[in-house]
Formats: sequence, C-alpha cells, structure tokens
Amino acid sequence: MAAPKKGRSARAQSRPGRALVLILIAIAALTGGMFASGHTTPRLGIDLAGGTSITLTAKNEPGQPNAINKTNMDTAVDIMNRRVNGLGVSEAEVQTQGSDNIIVNIPKGTNSKQAREQVGTTAKLYFRPVLTTEISGADASASPSPSASGGSKATDKATSSASPSSSASPSSSVTPSATATSQGRAVTDALKADASPSASSTASSSASSDASPAPSGSADPATAKLQAEYAALDCTDKADRAKAGDGAKPADPTVACGQNSSGQWQKYVLGPAEVAGTDIKKAGAVFDTQTAAGWKVTMDFTSSGSKKFAAITGKLAQQQPPQNQFAIVLDGEVVSDPSVSQSLSGSAEISGSFTQTEAQDLANMLKYGALPLSFKESSVTTVTAALGGEQLHAGLIAGAIGLALVVLYLVIYYRGLSVIAIASLLVSAILTYVLMALLGPAIGFALNLPAVCGAIVAIGITADSFIVFFERIRDEIREGRSLRPAVERAWPRARRTILVSDFVSFLAAAVLFIVTVGKVQGFAFTLGLTTVLDVVVVFFFTKPLMTILARKKFFANGHPWSGLDPKRLGAKPPLRRTRRPSAPVDTKEA
Repeated sequence: MAAPKKGRSARAQSRPGRALVLILIAIAALTGGMFASGHTTPRLGIDLAGGTSITLTAKNEPGQPNAINKTNMDTAVDIMNRRVNGLGVSEAEVQTQGSDNIIVNIPKGTNSKQAREQVGTTAKLYFRPVLTTEISGADASASPSPSASGGSKATDKATSSASPSSSASPSSSVTPSATATSQGRAVTDALKADASPSASSTASSSASSDASPAPSGSADPATAKLQAEYAALDCTDKADRAKAGDGAKPADPTVACGQNSSGQWQKYVLGPAEVAGTDIKKAGAVFDTQTAAGWKVTMDFTSSGSKKFAAITGKLAQQQPPQNQFAIVLDGEVVSDPSVSQSLSGSAEISGSFTQTEAQDLANMLKYGALPLSFKESSVTTVTAALGGEQLHAGLIAGAIGLALVVLYLVIYYRGLSVIAIASLLVSAILTYVLMALLGPAIGFALNLPAVCGAIVAIGITADSFIVFFERIRDEIREGRSLRPAVERAWPRARRTILVSDFVSFLAAAVLFIVTVGKVQGFAFTLGLTTVLDVVVVFFFTKPLMTILARKKFFANGHPWSGLDPKRLGAKPPLRRTRRPSAPVDTKEA
C-alpha cells in the first residue's frame, strides 16, 4: 500500500506547473472581470473621496413627549446603519450627536438620494380598512369618469387560492363632484359603522351620497374634525399630502393620500389600523415571472399577524365597495388599496410599477423594521476629502518605505530566494487590488484609511509566511539533504505553521469585525481578506514556484547567491553510512 501512495506523491510533486497555471488563470479572469465591469479602481470611503453629510433631527410623536431618549436614538442608529451599510464595509457612518440629532455620512459614489430615503424614511406600515375614498383636487376635474375606489399605484395579492382583485367597483357614495356637505355625510356614516377599533364594525355602512346631509351638530367633535380634514384635503398639493393624517394614532381613524395606477391622487378616510408592520416576519423583493408585471415586494406574516390579517380580510369581504378594501399605509401614504372577496392569511405581496431599486428599498425598510422615531432633515452638506487625501498620501509613503525595507532585508538575507518572495508579494498585491475593486459594486466595500492600514499590515503577514517556508528549507539543508528533497520535507512542517498563524490572524480579524462598527470594520475586513489571500498565494504560487526553481542548477547546486549555499548555512556532511577500513594487521606481532 505504501508504494502507490509514494507514486501519487511523486507525481503531484512533479507537476507544480498546474497550480501556477490555475492561479494565473484566476488572476486573468478576475482582472478581466474588473475591466469588463468598468470598476477599475476601488471605491473610496468618505475620508478619502468626500461625500454627503446629513443631519437628522428627531421629532416628538403626538402623545409621546418622552419618546426622544437614548434607547430610541440608539435603536434608530442601529436600524439606519443596517439599512445603508449592508455588511458594514460600505463606509456609510451613522452616529448620534447630542440628544436628538443623528449624523449620516455617505461616501461619494453612493446614490445619496437613495441613501437619504433609506435613513430618513420611518417605514411605519399599517393595514387599515378603507371607509371612503375619491379622486382628489385637480386630478378629479381632469378625470372624465373617476372611480371612487380606483385603486392605488400598487396592488396587493395574498398567497391564497383566490387572490383579491386589485380594483374595486365604483362607489356612488362619494364622487369628485360631491360637495363638502355630502363628503361630511359619507365620513359620518362610515365612522358610525366603524365606531369600534375592530374592522368588523365596517360591515354595516354603505350609505349613498344622495342621502340628505346630517345636521352638523349630530357629529361628535372628533368626527367633525375628520370631516373637515377630509373636505379640505387636496392630495395634489405636496404640502397637504405631507400633513395628511399627521398626529393620528394607530387606533384612530385618519385621512391619507395615495396615487392610483393612472397616476391620479386619491384621498381616503381610513379606519383604525388592524395589522402593523411589526406583524411582518420577513420581506423581500422578487421579480414577477408569472405575469411579467415587474418587481414586487413579498411579505410573510408572523403567526399572530397572519391571524389578524385573516380576521380583517374576512370582515372586509362582507362589505360593499369601497369598504371591502383595505389600505396598505407606509409612513402615512397609501401604497396599495386592494379589494377583498374572501378571508386571506399567510403572506401578502405589494406589486405594481416598482423598479428593482424601489422594490428592494421598500423590502429593506420592512425587513429591518420601522424607526422608533420620526426625523426631519436639518441640513445636508458636502464633505471634502482634503484631509483624508493628505493622510492617505502619508500612509502610502509609510507603506512604500516599509515595503522597501522588507524587500531590502529579503535581498540581503535570502539573496536568490528573494525573487520568489518578491514575486509572491506582487501576486498577492494584484489579487488584493482586483478584489477590492470588484467588491465595491458587489457588496458596497469602500476603501478608507483604516482599510489601507490593514493592507499595509498584511505585507508583514505575507512576508512572514515566506520566511517560515525558507527557514524550514534551510534547516533541511543544514541536516545534509540536497535541495529537492529538502523542499518537499520542509513543506509539511512549514504548511502547518503557516495555517496556524493565518488562522489566528483571521480569527482576530473576524472578532474585530463583529464587535466593532464604522471604520474599524474596514480595517478588520481588509485584514481578513489579505489573510485568506496569503494562504492562497503560498499554496498555489510560492510552493509550486519553489519546487520548479529547486530543479535549476543555480539553486540546486547551492550557488553562493542562491541563498541556499550549504557552506554558508553550516551544513553537515551528507547523511551516508560508509564502512571504515579495518586497521592493518602486523603479522610479526601476530
């Protein structure tokens, strides 16, 4: 059994060129991918490239005067950081300033508008029953035959055997030409039907708009206020849309705006929230391959959320339009208002004219949860990279000096072996640069000053691996072995040492990445990446190249400039046993 094993080992040792070809192909493929993608330089962080700094100020919620506290602010920072920072290496910085401000720094090259929406959007999601709705403002006069329940921009479907229709039948209770009095009557009747927080109370109301107006004194103050808000609401006005439903609690009826599939603005009176965003277990953006309708957002409910969703849809299914609809309200705006024909549960999806980015952003906000506070943008400023550029220049000079000293040491001490070490360092540098350039668009990696420091530290880690291997080879030569067997005997011992050393470095980088935030994660990520690349380079480049050069006379014969001269290393005589000649016998003495 030993002979075949030895044969396989000999064949593996005799073909080191395969490993070299493999790593050269990998370098060529990665470099080609870098040029093909158009990202030929690493994406720089805000300290090196500049960017945008956004100051967000927390707003007190109605009825919650003490909502702005350290706990809620820290929670908001954590959610914002997860929204914009992905793996934590995209260099977006989110931190508190004072008691009610959050500073968000977004590096140049990032879609600042998209990032601002991610951090500034509260993402409070509610499912509310629709009490009444109509085309609003100028859109009402522009529409020749408006529908009272014309449906919002997106439609909702549940994962049931029968999906609800995305539009409802026109309701005669409210039309765009209705007077403020008839609007008030429609609101009053709807609210009477929805007197309790439960959506089941919507079952008894379907009053028509031609009924005589109710006396103004018959409505309670809250209803009268809601009537006035609904009558005055013009959803085509941006300022009105921003104020719609402002201060309303989840348990209270409210007014809201939404855009239908025709691009027209509708205004709504909505009942109390029946399902909240906290009842969503997970959300994702997927492309609708069945209908090719574009991107949609899927939502899976928790067990309690599924029960709530089944209850509300079961009750709404018994109503007449538009009160058989429920509105999906995100941060006060209706993004969907599907009608319901049966009880549904499990999961739901929001579909419509979403782009991929819009669907992913909405899913991202729903997945990471709503911010505990509402924020307003206090300031947006541009950050210059002048200071970071100076620090980078100084850091690169320091790195160049360190690299030059390492190369000088290798040349003086290891002589010919320094060629292998320098070539390996060059391969490691190429792989590091290409991967950093590709990871920018792939995972949002941004090169900042700590990441540059991590790359400089990696020079020492990589050089240490070569030194371990070279010293093992020298130890074998000192024992009297020739170069080729010395390389093969030294490799298993050096390999174990290199793997243990790199494992410790990678473990330290992983722990540092997990327990830290911000720029320190960039240092940890770069250190971990270069540590993995060190193993790849040593196994697939340094060792095969050393095996090939060991066959060359310059190294095999121990040339004084090869770095493997047996005399300079103090080698022992060859490990050979010879018989000593016997002493001559004196015949006379014998």
